[in-house]
Amino acid sequence: MRPALKAGLLPVWRDRDTLQLGIDWRRAVALEGLGPAAAVISLLDGSRDWTDVIATAGSYGVPAEAASRVLGLLAVAGVLDDFPAALHRSLPGELRGRLEPELATASLAYQDSDAGARTLARRRDAFVRVHGAGRTGAGVATLLAAAGVGRVVCVDPAPVCDADVAPSGPFRADLGSPRSAAAGRAVQLIAPETRTSDTGGVPDLAVLTSPYPSPDLIAGLMRDRVPHLAVRAAEAIGVVGPLVRPGQSTCLRCVDLRRADADPAWPKVLAQATCALPRPEACGVVLAALTAAVAAGQVLALLDAAVAPVAVNGTLELVLPGWQWRRRTWGRHPACPCTASSRAGGLAAARGDGGPAAADPATARRARE
Repeated sequence: MRPALKAGLLPVWRDRDTLQLGIDWRRAVALEGLGPAAAVISLLDGSRDWTDVIATAGSYGVPAEAASRVLGLLAVAGVLDDFPAALHRSLPGELRGRLEPELATASLAYQDSDAGARTLARRRDAFVRVHGAGRTGAGVATLLAAAGVGRVVCVDPAPVCDADVAPSGPFRADLGSPRSAAAGRAVQLIAPETRTSDTGGVPDLAVLTSPYPSPDLIAGLMRDRVPHLAVRAAEAIGVVGPLVRPGQSTCLRCVDLRRADADPAWPKVLAQATCALPRPEACGVVLAALTAAVAAGQVLALLDAAVAPVAVNGTLELVLPGWQWRRRTWGRHPACPCTASSRAGGLAAARGDGGPAAADPATARRARE
C-alpha cells in the first residue's frame, strides 16, 4: 500500500496538536494529540509505501510506533487511500489533471480506499447511448464524457435550430447540422478521448430525452434488457426518471398505466403528445442544464454501482418557479407486461432455468454481446 490522504480534504490545524482533515462536518475528521508525530502527515502523498513512510518519519525523529499509530488512525477514520500509481501513469497529463476532481469526488463519496480508481475504470469501460440531442440531451452527453465515461453516443437526426443552442452544446456553429453530430462535436471538445461513433452494440444504459419517447424504442430496450432513464424538460418542469431496470423495477409503461388510472383520458393525451411538440418548448437554458446534471448523476450512480440510483421506481421533479427538486414514487403496475414477465423470470430462476439479467449493467452487456 502507498498511503495517501484522500484528495479533496483540506488539512487545517484546530490547535497545535489537533489536525482536522476536511472542513464540512459531514466529511471532516480530527486527530488529537499528534505532537511531533504530525510530521507523518506531510509524507502521505502516495510516493512511499507503508514501510517507507515509517522509516522516513523515523529520520524526522518520529518513533516507528507513533508513526504506525497515526497511519492506523487515519485508515480507521477513512481518510487514507492506497494511491493508484499505475492508473496515474496510464493517463496523459492533461487527462489526468481533468479527471483528478472525478477521482477525488468518487473517493470521498463512495469511501473507497483506492482513490477512485475502481469508479473511473467502470466509467471508462461504459457505453451510454443518449436518444435526443437538443439542449438537455447534449448536456447529459457532455457531462458524462467529462466525468470519464468511455463511449457516449447521441441519436438525433433533427437539424440544430436556434432554440437548441446552449452552453453545453449545440453551438451556433452547428446550426442546420444534425443534432447528433453537433452533440458529438461538443463531447469531443470537452473530452477528446471519449468515443462518439455509433458502431452498434447494446449500451450499458440508454437515456431518453424526448418528452414522450416512441413506444417502439421503449419496447426494444425492454426486450434487450437495457437499463434506461427517462428525462424530460418541458412546460417549465424538469423530470428525471424513472430509471428502468427491465424486469426488476417500475417501467415507463407502468407509469403510463398509473397515470391512466388517475386520468382515463391519459392514453389519448399521450398518443397526441408523442406525435407533436410545442414550439417553442418551455425549457429555459438553466432548467435544461439542471435537468441534464441530475440525469447525468443518476447515470453515474448506476454505472459506478456503489449506491442505488434514487430514480429507480421514482421520478425527480423540478417545477418552476420553485427551483426545488422533489421525488415521486412510482410503483409497478399489476397490469403491465413487465410485471408478468418478471414473475415468469422469477419462476424460471426457481427452476434453475435462468432469470432476469444481471444487475451489473456492464456484466449484462458483455453477456448479451
